[in-house]
Amino acid sequence: MDHAISVVKVRQVLMVTMPPDPDDTTVTALQEKVLNAVERYGARGVVLDISAVETLDSFFARTVSETAQMVSLMGGRTVVAGMRPAVAVTATQIGLTLGNIETALTTERALELAAAEPVRRKAR
Repeated sequence: MDHAISVVKVRQVLMVTMPPDPDDTTVTALQEKVLNAVERYGARGVVLDISAVETLDSFFARTVSETAQMVSLMGGRTVVAGMRPAVAVTATQIGLTLGNIETALTTERALELAAAEPVRRKAR
């Protein structure tokens, strides 16, 4: 079902759109597709548009978080866009922490954030 995941390059950013009710196979395919596209295009960032997603489970949340960490290791940044209120409530109830994943209400704002230079952490 990974055909339901759209990955489109917009300048130096990948725009990834999730289907309304992604199953575990789709979520796993998301990670592989995104990482391969980051490498192929040398993308500066990834916008993960979840505005169509109606439900969130712990596997989906964990995979999104792990994918964002992997993108960061590859030199990019990930911005999650369009989280619905019900999804935000569920995320809070299951104890989801997004770590250093940025969020935006709109895809337009998310594209701006993802295209910006990644914040470099100082070595200690």
